[in-house]
Amino acid sequence: MKDLKKWIELYKEVHDAAEELNLAFEFVKEGITAEEEVNMAYTKAKESIENLEFRNMLREEADQMSCVLKINSGAGGTESQDWASMLMRMYIRWGEAGQYKVTISNLLDGDEAGIKTVTMQIEGDYAYGYLKGENGVHRLVRVSPFNAQGKRMTSFASVFVTPLVDDSIEVNILQANISWDTFRSSGAGGQNVNKVESGVRLRYQFKDPYTGEEEEILIENTETRDQPKNRDNALRQLRSILYDKEMQHRLAERAKIEAGKLKIEWGSQIRSYVFDDRRVKDHRTNYQTSDVNGVMDGKIDDFIKAYLMEFSGAEK
Repeated sequence: MKDLKKWIELYKEVHDAAEELNLAFEFVKEGITAEEEVNMAYTKAKESIENLEFRNMLREEADQMSCVLKINSGAGGTESQDWASMLMRMYIRWGEAGQYKVTISNLLDGDEAGIKTVTMQIEGDYAYGYLKGENGVHRLVRVSPFNAQGKRMTSFASVFVTPLVDDSIEVNILQANISWDTFRSSGAGGQNVNKVESGVRLRYQFKDPYTGEEEEILIENTETRDQPKNRDNALRQLRSILYDKEMQHRLAERAKIEAGKLKIEWGSQIRSYVFDDRRVKDHRTNYQTSDVNGVMDGKIDDFIKAYLMEFSGAEK
């Protein structure tokens, strides 16, 4: 009902904007209002229609779900670890601006600065649908503050986005394939720090039912000081990963059948952030902007929109 209500509201918004544009046009012909009124009404109607079309791009089953977003720093030590922390801030700011609930479930600090890895849960309507196009390698080019010679450096960090599966979706987890470790969770202050083993490490022996390949899925969770809660959160992430694997298999099978359609290359280099040239460019859509500071402050909606408009049809 909530989802249907949103569609009705969006339709009503478009309908009302079109009516206002029609009235404004009639009033100009009668000399009641100025042409600027028509231009304003036209802009408003156009934006409303584009927003509705944009929402209509998110039709896959998982699109409306919350998501798990993981960032790993690439090779390059401190420089890439600093870049990973900048990406983490970018996505947190994006989530805050969209009124999503952003929770850090696991974070490993860098050796000198930045982070080696972070796992975040971004909860709210269509979080996965909007962020699924962020999957891949993000490349930074800048004059490094960590280089004494002031050289231009290139750094990489990888971003993985999976849907956060809720209890309404059935995922088959083989309990015999699960093993647990506990460890002392480090963090800021408090008597509990480094004394209680509240951090959990889940290992799941996964065998691909389609290829027979085996791999170990490793999940760490230090979100709370409550070990049972951390176990529940780790299991929730495992369910999300297994769901995503099945979904990716279905997408791959669909891509074989519809070989003429575009497909998403998960894990490829997708975007470059060139600081001294004041340019951020997405290599899949060729959309770019000179507002580097805005992008790093979380203003990535134009990149998301360009991606969905170009690639969402390829998923169907």
